[in-house]
Amino acid sequence: MSDELYKVVVNHEEQYSIWPAHRQPPDGWRVEGTSGPKQDCLDHIERVWVDMRPLSLRKRMEEPR
Repeated sequence: MSDELYKVVVNHEEQYSIWPAHRQPPDGWRVEGTSGPKQDCLDHIERVWVDMRPLSLRKRMEEPR
């Protein structure tokens, strides 16, 4: 079992991912606030990430036709 720590990151499209805690997030991503073991971060994402589609796609699909 790995003892590596991760952090939850989110981009401008409200997509979530995990990233090694010791590394800076990639360009365009910011730290969401949750960090810890990999499974804890994945569990957090599952709780808060309601819609996995990018924000721009969700908005486009909600536009009146």
